[in-house]
Amino acid sequence: MLTEPHDDPRADERRRMVESQLAARGVRDPAVLAAMTAVPRHRFVPDDVLPYAYDDTPLSIASGQTISQPYIVAAMTELARVRPGSRVLEVGTGSGYQCAVLAAMGAEVWSIEIHPELTAGAVRVLRELGVGEDRVHLRVGDGWAGWPEAAPFDAIVVTAAPPLVPPALLAQLAVGGRLVIPVGVDYQELLLVTRDGPARYREETVFPVRFVPMTGAAQRAT
Repeated sequence: MLTEPHDDPRADERRRMVESQLAARGVRDPAVLAAMTAVPRHRFVPDDVLPYAYDDTPLSIASGQTISQPYIVAAMTELARVRPGSRVLEVGTGSGYQCAVLAAMGAEVWSIEIHPELTAGAVRVLRELGVGEDRVHLRVGDGWAGWPEAAPFDAIVVTAAPPLVPPALLAQLAVGGRLVIPVGVDYQELLLVTRDGPARYREETVFPVRFVPMTGAAQRAT
């Protein structure tokens, strides 16, 4: 449960963000729009970029990583078709913002981050907002391998770009589940992969994107 003061001075900025950046650009899922309205994005960004927390742009965080622009977070979440009770794997915890959005939609989230300092920061902010360990599970690790002991997942959301779709993530997707992932090196596309059967996957290209590269084992997969 997110616990932000009712008199949050930046609530109006969030509402404008949702109206002008998300709804106006085609995001329709009411649950996604409600979660993006509820989650205080400014709590997940460094002090030096606080004035830009609700701008339509990615922002730099620690360890050379970024927090994606609000539209990309909303579009990927909508593509994942998250529902209350969904089991969701996130690869690339980063600031913890995507975790908070997924949790606000009623999902149970398992999130992996390769940078320990980012995991520590995400844990701190999520717990301050009242998102408990029963809702979001965080650990430091290489997202290329996924989180096999918690699989299968109804949705997998990847927030860093590998050169190809990791086989482990395909294997950990439940039948009927959806994987949303940026793929590519010099040129990246956002892909939606749906598992239609035990050995049947359907892949759709959504639109061009620009994400930080996935590190670790992904760099040896080219």
